[in-house]
Amino acid sequence: MLCAQLILPSAKVQAAQTIYDNEIGTQDGYSYELWKDYGETSMTLNGGGTFSCQWSNIGNALFRKGIKFDNTKTYQQIGNIAIDYGCNFQPDGNAYLCAYGWCTEPLVEYYIVESWGTWRPPGAESKGVITVDGGTYDVYETIRIDQPSIQGNTTFKQYWSVRTSPRTSGIISVTEHFKAWENMGMPMGKMYETALNVEGYQSSGWADVYENTINIGGNGNFEEIIQCENMVLAGDYTGIISSPFHGVGLYANNDACYYTQYFAYNNHNFTLRGCSNNSNMAKIDLLIGGEYKGTFYFGDEYPAEYTISNVYHGIGSQKVELKVTDDNGLWDAYVDYLIIS
Repeated sequence: MLCAQLILPSAKVQAAQTIYDNEIGTQDGYSYELWKDYGETSMTLNGGGTFSCQWSNIGNALFRKGIKFDNTKTYQQIGNIAIDYGCNFQPDGNAYLCAYGWCTEPLVEYYIVESWGTWRPPGAESKGVITVDGGTYDVYETIRIDQPSIQGNTTFKQYWSVRTSPRTSGIISVTEHFKAWENMGMPMGKMYETALNVEGYQSSGWADVYENTINIGGNGNFEEIIQCENMVLAGDYTGIISSPFHGVGLYANNDACYYTQYFAYNNHNFTLRGCSNNSNMAKIDLLIGGEYKGTFYFGDEYPAEYTISNVYHGIGSQKVELKVTDDNGLWDAYVDYLIIS
């Protein structure tokens, strides 16, 4: 979803190789690492960013492929970071599939958890919920005291975004999480690493990462899809619908659905897929930060997309709301998803 200037790798793809113990190296422009404290592990490096792994009778084991930075640039200086991934993830016990990495100054270990096994990490109180890549994530901040790190045993913070519903493929807009964390008082430092990571803890399992492309750079352009049923519902009659699509029904004035979006830039296009419940014109207003920005129109019961272009709005965290304000009792509005581009 993030338009990138640099897509890794560009090197010649090497043949698969399998490692069994702690090892760090590079393959096809990607760094790789197998780290464990004890137990039985194997990691097959399949070329590019892809790999497969197995583990059993472990304490803690990590398998990852990604990009190493040099601790001299912030994520803003590096540019947008996104991971296009797909994984057959089969844990037996406690494990998670995530974007993972470190930064320094301050020293932080970070996780963007997409799926997990028997336990949803990190077992702390959420600082809040953010919406990225059409899904919602709980945000956490934890601390590790005198524990292993990229700087030896020391004390450091961990930042977490954990999806409220797991998935095993898609786009992880890593930079959007960084922005949201900083907006919540969780500063990022100089970048050391971003990788796709499979981690197991006192468990067994296996995983096949069949897609892992890390995009770095770009001009900040993006396209994000937000499912309306994942938004907050408001109004006396607003409800979830299952036909003609899985979405939200807005039946009367002041019926609405909304969520909070972080904007790094102040101008975007907004596209809404929706329809009327009959042949009469349905109207849904777009409000950002409480300000009216335009109206989406749907002329019949056939789902279609309507775009409001070049919408200027505030930056940072903004309330994005879809609301009915001109209902005359002759139509109902159905909304499916909102695209921001």
